[in-house]
Amino acid sequence: MTDISYLTASELGSFIKSKQLSPVELTKHIFKRIDQADPTLHTYITPTKEIALKQATMAEKDIMRGDYKGPLHGIPIGIKDNYATKGIRTTDGSKLFANFIPEQNATTVKKLLGAGSIMLGKQNMHELAAGSTGTNPYYGTTRNPWNIRYMPGGSSSGGAASLAAGLAVLTTGSDTFGSIRLPAAMCGVYGLKPTYGLISTFGVIPTAWSLDTAGPMARSVSDLALMLQYMAGFDGKDPASLDVRIPNYMKNLHKGMNGVKIGIPTYYLRGLDPDVDKLFQQAIHTLRRLGAEIKEMEIPELEMATYAGYAIVTGEASTFHYEWLKEYSEDYSVDIRSFFLSGALTAAPQYVRAQQARRKMVKALKQAFSDVDILLGPTVPMTTPAYREDWIEQNLEVVRKSMPFTAPINLTGIPSLSVPMGLDQRGLPVGMQFMGNHLSEALLFQIGKAWENTVPLKTTLMN
Repeated sequence: MTDISYLTASELGSFIKSKQLSPVELTKHIFKRIDQADPTLHTYITPTKEIALKQATMAEKDIMRGDYKGPLHGIPIGIKDNYATKGIRTTDGSKLFANFIPEQNATTVKKLLGAGSIMLGKQNMHELAAGSTGTNPYYGTTRNPWNIRYMPGGSSSGGAASLAAGLAVLTTGSDTFGSIRLPAAMCGVYGLKPTYGLISTFGVIPTAWSLDTAGPMARSVSDLALMLQYMAGFDGKDPASLDVRIPNYMKNLHKGMNGVKIGIPTYYLRGLDPDVDKLFQQAIHTLRRLGAEIKEMEIPELEMATYAGYAIVTGEASTFHYEWLKEYSEDYSVDIRSFFLSGALTAAPQYVRAQQARRKMVKALKQAFSDVDILLGPTVPMTTPAYREDWIEQNLEVVRKSMPFTAPINLTGIPSLSVPMGLDQRGLPVGMQFMGNHLSEALLFQIGKAWENTVPLKTTLMN
């Protein structure tokens, strides 16, 4: 039998609604797993067991008297530690914020708790959401549950690893240049970087304002759709928030992908590790068998992504951290400090050119989506690396390799769904991403669900 920790929120929600499953017992069960596994995996910075059990008790009482709030009621979730939580420390994975106690919840936290979900705790992350490996010298380096010698990816490392290990049912992440999708790929789970502005980032500690995106992570596409239904929506407190109609993301999940036109930019076919290339070619064959029409496309503007991404990310991050970098420079790890200080050296002409390159990329992708429904590529070009002793150099190396594959989505503001693609020769997960036009999340879920139904990784992960 499958451990209930590995059931999806959709499955657990039906048991809770019918009163076959107690939110209190579910929460206790997951905390038992956290107590056993997290001293090794380091997926949580601040577990909130006492708060979670109080929330679960309240949820159970409400449900027993017929006051059922919906499919998230009684579902345990993990919150990335750059989301503000009222009265609970929010470290951003950094020594700098070690004692920061917010006075209010981030908008998304408020929404999820308002829907009746249970907060298991604040989850570990790469320091200041500015790295791709999951190393953290202050709160413990997160380990990949598939093999603890390997990294889980970052910066939403705790969220992805906890899902893979059954230490959370749902988790929140943030994605500035791949921080949801990369750990989802390396841990064999599902992660959505939504359209920029679709989910409020009010109360999420910034990395780069014009790129930061909050998003859901889960063990199934259905759970991502369920989370987005509650997380999306206009927020007047977020100047980038989109005031758009929120569709029913669950409605077309089972329509399949027959006739869907998929474009593969040749940009995403270069420099792939052999295992990634092999799995990607197999995925293309499977997608064609499912009825998709696939063709390769040339989008030369994507070549500008690395330059534009570095200039904008470092420039905006250094602006937010400017005074702290001067006064508390020793509170930053060497790699993060050098990364941010390089942004302080970015000249205005460089930043403007990066933004001009960004506009060209937006225009190019708009043209591409007039020919195809979605774009497809590996989430990152490499298989999951083992941790090395030179973790500072390794972080910069992983960022350098992954950023060309993930940054185009952040720079253009489009959504991207990372899904498990299979296992490499070492038995570690590899991911690919479906990329859609602005506000095409419903279509991405539809296609992602059809893919999920074919993936053998799901069985492997849940046993």
